[in-house]
Amino acid sequence: MKDKFIDYASKESNPKWNNIIQRKCELYSRGNDIRSEFERDYTRIIHSLAFRRMKHKTQVFFSPTNDHICTRMEHVILVESISNTIANYLGLNTELTKAIAMSHDIGHSPFGHQGEKILSKISQEEIGKTFWHERNGMEMVDKIILLEDDKRNLQNLNLTYGVMDGIISHCGEIDENSLKPRDEFINLYEYEYPNQYKPYTWEGCVVKIADKIAYLGRDIQDAITLGILDEHLEELYNILNLEKTESINNTVIINNLVYDLCENSNIEDGLKFSNKAFEFMNKLKEFNYKYIYLDERLKPSTEYFEIILKTIYNTLKRYYNEQEHIKMTYPEIINEFEDWLKLYWNKERREFCKNEVIFNVEDEKEFCQAIIYYISGMTDNYAIDTYNKIIRF
Repeated sequence: MKDKFIDYASKESNPKWNNIIQRKCELYSRGNDIRSEFERDYTRIIHSLAFRRMKHKTQVFFSPTNDHICTRMEHVILVESISNTIANYLGLNTELTKAIAMSHDIGHSPFGHQGEKILSKISQEEIGKTFWHERNGMEMVDKIILLEDDKRNLQNLNLTYGVMDGIISHCGEIDENSLKPRDEFINLYEYEYPNQYKPYTWEGCVVKIADKIAYLGRDIQDAITLGILDEHLEELYNILNLEKTESINNTVIINNLVYDLCENSNIEDGLKFSNKAFEFMNKLKEFNYKYIYLDERLKPSTEYFEIILKTIYNTLKRYYNEQEHIKMTYPEIINEFEDWLKLYWNKERREFCKNEVIFNVEDEKEFCQAIIYYISGMTDNYAIDTYNKIIRF
């Protein structure tokens, strides 16, 4: 039944509404804006440099020369499309799902989940904190990503609570066949680990599930394109219940899962699949892990990524104690980092920076945290280019 969630959508009649649209401060106004709260969030996200950089970040396969391999940007667009279909059918707020979906992976590091694990290891060793892209994404939109206003001032995005919650709450697999929003209005900085809390809105729950639907079939499609699944296609055909003469089509997989979710979800039980569809998703996920994500051919690239990210981190950290020497040795790299850091540090700041100071660069841990934020925002190619500049004589 269509619109069965309409009375629980994020709108003014929802008891959570004032919390959902809460911002740190008032948005500046031009006096002629016709957008809703979530439309303003959406446009702020897509106009940011961090959003644009996702088109050059790895999703699963590091393949910069193949235009047909899914990037982080394409994945985000797929999640937006899927979540919009679900939210529209159920009667939820499609503007909110769009804003969450388009920003949900904005905190991903270069080189996908391999890069995330490497940065997390560095972060744990250096500052005692785990790095995970969902929290990093929430902190990026809250503190790091800046936009120029109509007076040429750089300001924080200042997104609504509902969107920021959707970003940090999209983490974790769907291990139980039911997902409902939490009731508690929490400080999002209380999150200590992925999947600690459920999303605050039904729209956040939709994006969390759409994220899983989006990557399962698309990762298979890429793996087939790259020849990784040549030896395992018969098993895949059996899971998909297809004849070998039929095409393994990602759009069919998506459509079937979306239809099943919409038909079986209700307010009492939450967002859920039929038992058959949920079992199918788990089999597909198990297949992906076994033959794609843990494939031996991904290991050499992971070792390469570790060399790149550790070399960049160690070089920038040396700047903390050896400023003049390191700046003379790597002037271009240090100047670029310093230009970025000046937007957030406690020393002289550009007069058009209206964002808060978040780094005391005289504190070593805060300096190290700044480096991790900086590296996490890099594209794959920018990280490689930075590494090459470091090792080049």
